[in-house]
Amino acid sequence: MKGHRVSGVRRLGGLAALLVLAGCATPPPAPAPPLSYPPAAADRVVRIALAEWRDWGEVARDAWTDAAEAPAREADPVNFPRVMAYWQAVPEDHGAIPLNRRRYAAALARQPDGAALWATPYWSAAFISWVFRAAGVDVAEFPPSATHAFYLDGLIETARRFPAEAPFIPHAPEDRAPAPGDLLCFDRGAAPLRHWTDRLAEAGRARAMHCDIVVATPPGQVQAVGGNVLDAVTMTRYPASPDGRLLPAPPGRRPLLLLVESRLGRLPPWRPVAD
Repeated sequence: MKGHRVSGVRRLGGLAALLVLAGCATPPPAPAPPLSYPPAAADRVVRIALAEWRDWGEVARDAWTDAAEAPAREADPVNFPRVMAYWQAVPEDHGAIPLNRRRYAAALARQPDGAALWATPYWSAAFISWVFRAAGVDVAEFPPSATHAFYLDGLIETARRFPAEAPFIPHAPEDRAPAPGDLLCFDRGAAPLRHWTDRLAEAGRARAMHCDIVVATPPGQVQAVGGNVLDAVTMTRYPASPDGRLLPAPPGRRPLLLLVESRLGRLPPWRPVAD
């Protein structure tokens, strides 16, 4: 009788092992194609970015110029809930929230540590993520991240898998004229990439980058809003050619790496793709 029990246990163990192996052999489900968003989503992205820029005092600068030293607006306790909201929009905060809660308390108590409020970690990617989340773009279409490179990896991968349905398409900056809602991105790494496609070989690895959201394209200029620029939400004015394309960076200045075209509100059934 005892031998039968041992044999049965062995059979159950073997069956469990087979089930585990079968489970491991089952491929994960294929990702669903992204959804198409109405034009209102595209309008909201620009409107929210501009509203936030105005709330920070309409700080503006010209691209590729040495800006004058600006006051540390991020360290003003009045702006504590603003940057807190940005960090709450990303799944990982790198300790930013607990660290800056302590700094905020120090600022209220007029202690020296309060001067570093929101100085670190950098919050520019959290700001971009917050804008798209606040505009109603789901994580399946714009994966929020505290690191620009990681949400860009997600957008690039979706464009690769679903070129017809992807709401965001990567381009070299010189390939097309930017439009409101697009992203303009720099590589801030010590060894910058030469072309955005070089990122494909290192996807998933950290890289220092920065992106701004295009909000307007008046003649001869591209205006873009980004966070953590001059310690605030700041508008950067990029020079453009008569046809609206970005002019190259001046010698000795770091060029843009990537223009991410936003197709929010431009895909069927809302609008046919014109190009």
